Amino acid sequence: MFCRKGGNIWNNQSGEIACDHYHKYKEDVALMKELGIKAYRMSVSWPRVIPAGTGRVNAPGLGFYDRLVDELVKAGIEPFITLFHWDYPYELYCRGGWLNPSAPDWFAEYTVKVVEKLQDRVKNWITINEPQCFVIYGHRDNKAAPGDMLGKEEIIRIHHNVMLSHGRSAQAIRACLGAKASIGYAPVGVVGIPAGRSGEEIQAARDFMFKSSGKDFWCNSWWMDPVYRGEYPEDYLALYEKMLPAGWKKDLDTICQPLDFFGVNIYNGRVPRPGEVIDNPVIPENVPLNTPMTNFGWPVTPEALYWGPKFFHERYGLPVIVTENGMANVDWVSMDGKVQDPQRIDYIRRYLLEFSRAYRDGTDIKGYFLWSLLDNFEWGDGYKQRFGITYVDYRTQKRIPKDSALFYRDVIRTSGGALST
Repeated sequence: MFCRKGGNIWNNQSGEIACDHYHKYKEDVALMKELGIKAYRMSVSWPRVIPAGTGRVNAPGLGFYDRLVDELVKAGIEPFITLFHWDYPYELYCRGGWLNPSAPDWFAEYTVKVVEKLQDRVKNWITINEPQCFVIYGHRDNKAAPGDMLGKEEIIRIHHNVMLSHGRSAQAIRACLGAKASIGYAPVGVVGIPAGRSGEEIQAARDFMFKSSGKDFWCNSWWMDPVYRGEYPEDYLALYEKMLPAGWKKDLDTICQPLDFFGVNIYNGRVPRPGEVIDNPVIPENVPLNTPMTNFGWPVTPEALYWGPKFFHERYGLPVIVTENGMANVDWVSMDGKVQDPQRIDYIRRYLLEFSRAYRDGTDIKGYFLWSLLDNFEWGDGYKQRFGITYVDYRTQKRIPKDSALFYRDVIRTSGGALST
């Protein structure tokens, strides 16, 4: 629907085929095995599984994930399944979507259908990916699906329903799998990097991450405290309590389910100015001169993978899995048939060295997922941005491992030893 609106996607491109993982999954799993990848974070499309959003299951749609999981297990690769990665059933959107008070019930029903099918082989589950993006960009800013421009009261209602949907989904997973389940959640991680090593500078970075000016809606604690602490932060309630739906307090017990890991997507961080709090951290502002930038215009700040996990673990107490980290690069096939991406290799090395330092300094680290295995459709940017360690020729669907894929293979084989060579 977002693509059909026109003008939303770079060059009016479509995500209908993209990297065609649906038909190429066996080849893609074989590539993962060749690279030594031990776990694959995959996302399930709700409208593929239940086209109307509720009711009848589309057997071929759910069957694809069944076959994919079988292929992963056969290859010795552990699946981590994300239940919602922004694609929403159109029929439910026409009934109000995330604004509808029944939205958490709909999401719980969908969760049950997927978990019941895959529970005998899958123990790792992530409920929702980057709610900040599909709520803010999708429902307020017309930058992502569904492409709405709603007011503040509606955004608050959607935010609460998304939080409640996460809780209902986690309950459904636990009801099916019990203690065998490993459950998490994957919000954007907005990271503050201390300007120095004094206690005051470290606290300033911590405050940047968890306190809000109220000017925007990106503050970490607004999206994490309800899930992990069972409460909305005071700065949130001071601004928006009157806009929350009736009975919101009793929903907090459902929102705050016992989780097994702290999932978070981290790409970069910011060194806050004295007293600076969250406004819109996604727009690169006050980036120091000579800071490297990715093709997406995001600053390259490897220390984000040290301080982000450290501060999140301190506040929420769970082992950390970085569920996304990577970069968009200018990649093409050279005349020798190879795809040379030295910037991405340097990026991976620098970030993983900082992540390793966090582990050595006592942060409870459980895992890391590189974004991404394949070049892919990047929403409004279409196919302009290439995040993959594998090049995808979208005309032929040929896969070409980039130099970064070979480097990443060596990092895995040497348990990180290749990072220092």
